[in-house]
Amino acid sequence: MPIYEFECLGCRKRFEYLVRHCDEEVACPHCAKTKLRRLISSFSFTSQDSSGSITASSSSGCSRCTSHNCSSCGH
Repeated sequence: MPIYEFECLGCRKRFEYLVRHCDEEVACPHCAKTKLRRLISSFSFTSQDSSGSITASSSSGCSRCTSHNCSSCGH
């Protein structure tokens, strides 16, 4: 069950929602409107290399972004 990030086209609030079924109707928890835009979410993870050092990596939705935060990207 994926967690999707949405932006409400009515009140412009962003929220995450656990989608249980592909045909499930999602409503904004702030204003209850169903006109939503599904956003591209970035992810990050940490791993440990052979020397024991912890490294972090992340992915953004666009190759031009350096902040890895698509909400502040502007592209």
